[in-house]
Amino acid sequence: MKSETIHSTGRRSRAVVSVLGLLLAGCSSGGNVNPPASAAPGNLKLTAAQMQHVHLYTVAEAKFHKAVQTSGTVDFDEDHATGVLAPISGPVSKLLVAPGDRVKKGQALATVDSPDFAAAVGAYRKAEAAARNARRVADVDKDLLAHKGVSEREAAQAQSDAVGAESDRDAARQALASLGVDAPSIAAIASGRDIAFPGGTIRAPLAGIVVERLITPGQLLQVGTTACFTLADVSRVWVLAQVFGADIGQVGVGDGAQIQVGDTTLQGKVTNVADEVDATTRAVVARVSVDNPHGALKKQMYVPVSLVSRNETNGLMAPASAILRDDENLPFVYVAQADGSFARAHVTPGYRDGDNYQIDTGLKAGDQIVADGGLFLQFMQSQ
Repeated sequence: MKSETIHSTGRRSRAVVSVLGLLLAGCSSGGNVNPPASAAPGNLKLTAAQMQHVHLYTVAEAKFHKAVQTSGTVDFDEDHATGVLAPISGPVSKLLVAPGDRVKKGQALATVDSPDFAAAVGAYRKAEAAARNARRVADVDKDLLAHKGVSEREAAQAQSDAVGAESDRDAARQALASLGVDAPSIAAIASGRDIAFPGGTIRAPLAGIVVERLITPGQLLQVGTTACFTLADVSRVWVLAQVFGADIGQVGVGDGAQIQVGDTTLQGKVTNVADEVDATTRAVVARVSVDNPHGALKKQMYVPVSLVSRNETNGLMAPASAILRDDENLPFVYVAQADGSFARAHVTPGYRDGDNYQIDTGLKAGDQIVADGGLFLQFMQSQ
């Protein structure tokens, strides 16, 4: 039994040796499995069949716009957002809107039981009556002056009194408007009609969304001090992008921007670059203004941002797939030679634009490099 095992093992060994001999003979016969012969020390030459798996790229100058990849936070456009302070003092009688409501400019947000309101109504009634009477006297004196019924001095004084009274009336009307009284109600007061007033009204100074409601029913408001609401037009927002280090000099006002929100890319524009570095983050803030028609961007949201320079840059470009690393981790490419072989050329990759690198050193326009198949050449060269 042991003898049979020894003979069987011997037969298998001789079979393996025979197969290896056939493979070596096939390699020496010039088949495609034969490692390529070196045309020159360090160079590789491929067979026609092997060349079918190698794709070349001709290096040329290209124009592109450099982009800085960073992130930012969403904020309201402060040119279209505001806090609403109490225009009158007194307790809140009724809230008319809730956070998230869309409001129009001039829309009532809340009503207030305020003594300021009643006093302003009374002051306007008096001012309106005084202005009307003063103007009537001035007109009469003007007519009398034409018939020598009064002196010029008396007529001038009457005219001055009328102008003063009308100025007081206009100021009283403006005081009512600042308390949230609408134009029809002011006209009713001026005409002397009795009208039921629900109290002072806090109105929206601009159209937008009620972002915050900071008051509650019964709360006592102080005129010009108590913050009542925050309103913002969120159809356009700011994204505050962080720019670090060497990228700071590449970003300027007018540059384009792309903001990624899920699967959606929104287009914006850099409208301001801060003049100082943030002491905490060591970054400069680039403010991006971006349209937000569907409300996808929310305040304090953290989003990826690509800041694209408006200035064109020229440079030699090579596909990222062409750049390999040697044993010392130095970048290189395979360059086609005049004799059909391929030689390594060390390069200095610079800015990356999509699937291409700008090549700062190591190549010249017109060089043909291996864009696809370089790993195969590297493997063959290492054998």
